[in-house]
Amino acid sequence: MTDPRAILLVRCPDRPGIIAAISAFLFRHGANVIDFEQHSTDDDGGVYFTRLEFQTGGIDLPLDDLQRAFALDVARPFGMDWRLAVVSERKRVAVLASRHDHALLELLWTWKRGDLRADVTQVISNHPDLRQAVEGFGVPFVHVPNDKDRRAEAEREMLALLEGQADLVVLARYMQIVSAGFVARFKDRLINIHHSFLPAFAGADPYRQAYDRGVKIVGATAHYVTEVLDAGPIIEQDVGRVSHRDDVEDLKHLGRDLERRVLARAVRWHCEDRVIVHGNKTVVFS
Repeated sequence: MTDPRAILLVRCPDRPGIIAAISAFLFRHGANVIDFEQHSTDDDGGVYFTRLEFQTGGIDLPLDDLQRAFALDVARPFGMDWRLAVVSERKRVAVLASRHDHALLELLWTWKRGDLRADVTQVISNHPDLRQAVEGFGVPFVHVPNDKDRRAEAEREMLALLEGQADLVVLARYMQIVSAGFVARFKDRLINIHHSFLPAFAGADPYRQAYDRGVKIVGATAHYVTEVLDAGPIIEQDVGRVSHRDDVEDLKHLGRDLERRVLARAVRWHCEDRVIVHGNKTVVFS
């Protein structure tokens, strides 16, 4: 579709008249709604969420003026937490990785195929192993060692590389814990893939934990990163079946396939402005 489009995401207290107010505003200014999804946590006194995609070719105001008018005419009276995204403005995605390549390569393949509404701008790694694979996609690769003797220095280097260059940071099996200060710089813009079906088996070596527990499924979880380890709002999950015949390596092999697909979906939905964070949950209009 070549028509210029924008996406409106809204979260507010649920009450009568919200849809009418938004629709009337867009109609009055010449916008044509082409996609509309909504959700309420409760029919009576809950929280209302919506995602609208609309064509902007016929609007009667510059987009900045339209946003200011929406803030005054609709958002303020309804107490909305909202944002407007222009579809043609692609997000800049930076990836942090270590030695595992499956989740990273899936993102790069998705981007290279044109299936990701974003640009992968750089890959930062605490090991040099993946340089050749990354640079083969034409993406800059930066090696920033990060061990216990230089944690703070490594984060300063990474933040300097990311400053003004990343709308989203993806931890594609980056095997280091980032600090609370780092997380705060990218609130709701830092996605991690965890190799278990959270909240089960959080922390280190989840496949060994799962094997020792005798599970019949293993999973993967993509979530926003918060200060609490492996406890941020979940965006996407998936599972695969295992049996008593499978050992830890079998679980890891199945898990890698789950991880790469789950992370790619979560990143794509974020870049398409399909995710609204609400406390420690998400509403995903997928």
